[in-house]
Amino acid sequence: MTTSATGTTTNYQNLARQAEHDLADATAAEALAWTVENFGDRFIVASNMQDAVLIDLAYRAKPDIDVLFLETGYHFAETIGVRDAVDLVYPEARIVNAAAEQSVADQEAEFGLLNRTDPAKCCFLRKVEPLRKTLAGYDAWVTGVRRVDAPTRATTPIVQWDERNGLVKINPLAAWSDEEFHAYIAENGILENPLVQAGYPSIGCAPCTAKPLPGQDARSGRWAGQAKTECGLHG
Repeated sequence: MTTSATGTTTNYQNLARQAEHDLADATAAEALAWTVENFGDRFIVASNMQDAVLIDLAYRAKPDIDVLFLETGYHFAETIGVRDAVDLVYPEARIVNAAAEQSVADQEAEFGLLNRTDPAKCCFLRKVEPLRKTLAGYDAWVTGVRRVDAPTRATTPIVQWDERNGLVKINPLAAWSDEEFHAYIAENGILENPLVQAGYPSIGCAPCTAKPLPGQDARSGRWAGQAKTECGLHG
């Protein structure tokens, strides 16, 4: 049963908890239809521009979506190219570039190369804080997190309450296998970052992204050799 959100934190929390149960086995299309019905223009779709699968699905549900891109200043040129291509392929969507308060040059002048000395702080300044400020203008956000991405994401629900950011979080692709994901790209001609075919199955900032070793999970190339496994956006 679908319940309409009425605007208070408590109501949104209750809505998310009910949906976590009701939409536990929902398809991506069903989860996005629920999102549009309950949040209208008050949700944003997050993308790291590794591909446009989530954007394509959300665009089918509501063409005039807001698409969140964290402009860290450290992206591969290929990633920026995908972002720009999304702007052309999905003309009704609006790209929201969320940037840190400091430029890369100013941050490095003050702290040095944080991506080497303190990557957690770098992620906080260039990803977590800009995300939090951007999400403050919405009631829900949609992410491309999948359970197969890494052990840390194995229990990701389709819908949940995001305590950290204080809004509803929808993960339409949570249950998708790699086979389903790649089939969707092939069958629908979806934009994909060329670095994926070059051996980078999980793409973040250039200084902190490497090719995984054979047999390791897709995200093992992120912050390789360090204890860090997440940037802080999802846990």
